[in-house]
Amino acid sequence: MATPKAEPSWGEHLGSKNWENLLDPLDQTLRTIILRCGDFCQATYDAFDNDENSKYCGASRYGKSSFFDKVMLDSASDYNVYSFLYATARISVPKAFILHSLSKECWDRESNWFGYIAVTSDERSKNLGRREIYVAYHSPSTRNSTLENSNRLMHGAGQDVTDAIVIGGSDSDSDDESGVPKVMSGWFTIYTSHNPKSRFTNLSLRSQLLIKIKELMEKYKDENPSVIVTGHSLGATEAILASFDLAENAVADTVPVTAIVFGCPQVGNKEFNDQVMRHKNLKILHVRNKIDLLTRYPGPFLHYVDTGIDFVIDTRKSPYLKNSKTPGDWHNLQAMLHVVAGWNGKKGEFHLMVKRSLALVNKSCEFLKDEYLIPGSWWVEKNKGMIKNEDGEWIMASPDEEPVPEF
Repeated sequence: MATPKAEPSWGEHLGSKNWENLLDPLDQTLRTIILRCGDFCQATYDAFDNDENSKYCGASRYGKSSFFDKVMLDSASDYNVYSFLYATARISVPKAFILHSLSKECWDRESNWFGYIAVTSDERSKNLGRREIYVAYHSPSTRNSTLENSNRLMHGAGQDVTDAIVIGGSDSDSDDESGVPKVMSGWFTIYTSHNPKSRFTNLSLRSQLLIKIKELMEKYKDENPSVIVTGHSLGATEAILASFDLAENAVADTVPVTAIVFGCPQVGNKEFNDQVMRHKNLKILHVRNKIDLLTRYPGPFLHYVDTGIDFVIDTRKSPYLKNSKTPGDWHNLQAMLHVVAGWNGKKGEFHLMVKRSLALVNKSCEFLKDEYLIPGSWWVEKNKGMIKNEDGEWIMASPDEEPVPEF
């Protein structure tokens, strides 16, 4: 009688063995982890206020205490938002990346809400026997196609790559830059830049993250903590930079740091990837749609390579999706999560392996076949955030919690 195959360990699901034998066929527990990370990413889209008529444009519509309930996350009570994260830009970046209100009373013109840090609840942590910490980043590609926004940021911030040594490694006095880890300056700018004109926070996205994660490492040092960083599209580039930075500068080498990212453009050169791989506790899994053009950008001609382990899926295998020729559909987060839910390997037949509503695909697109009668781009704020006050006037509602500095 054959010996039953051992269930993969928690560490293996977080990549301790580079997800060997877990991707094809896709391990069911890993499938659940990937989908959870995707839902954490989606929450950043659902909560972000991108209405320039609102004086809260660029902030989260929902406060920390009600956040997961308002975005209707499954098992919302299992997670608590510990901190919000904000991005500023010291240099000029395309408007699509730092949105602000048309109102003179806007909360800030130089900062945008960029994501959050969440932890498992006490009850959930007790059941798991560990404390899970999640970092989710928003992708600020709201106006134009993601590819166009990436191109504008790359050229607006300078096409040259920037030394990754700034966030890891040791400085060198040598003029010879061969073999130096580098990342694209646009991605690096979002992560490290601060703007002294911001009346909200003078700290960079990076500084905010490091402060809060170090707090959590101290608070939960006896609870077997792990960190999972996630993001989609440009948020995925920040997730990769952040996970590398955390492994270098914020957590002990016994704490697993895992990045699970979706539709990520290329971040850096081969030397950067090599430096990432030197951290035994740092693992990166990139969920990539085979036909998604953005994940091949900026490309090998500029010396960019993929970072981490590729988990390649193909939206063309789902019988529920249209034969779309629109690159935005190929890059759509909910479409990718739908395919993950039904993925049974490159040679396997597509079959939904978990309960996941088809309607989620059309949250921000029209990728589902028309026969399913699901309207396109159906997730919108009720009455676009307008409420009726005591005087009978219709006004823009404020967020559940006023955006106030935390640092």
